[in-house]
Amino acid sequence: MQGIKRVFSATFLAFSLLTVTGCTSTPTREGSGEYMDDSVITAKVKSAIFQEPTLKVVEINVETFKGVVQLSGFVSSQAAIDKAVQLARKVPGVVSVKNDMHVK
Repeated sequence: MQGIKRVFSATFLAFSLLTVTGCTSTPTREGSGEYMDDSVITAKVKSAIFQEPTLKVVEINVETFKGVVQLSGFVSSQAAIDKAVQLARKVPGVVSVKNDMHVK
């Protein structure tokens, strides 16, 4: 009878430990709150670029991951690249801006 209790206790303890370790989070994935924040940042950056008459919004892509904004696409001049980066940096919540835009 004591042996059965020990086996049951050991099994229960092992199961409990596995359950608890399975609850740890992975830092490489976004949570729903972070996803929403990134979506808001992306929308605000796009809006800022759209409101700038010297930039062609259709040719600038904006993506955000954990506050890092990536700008890509083609623009007409280096001045347009500089302006888009400047506008993106002014948006609240932007940690940094990665520029992958090219002059066509």
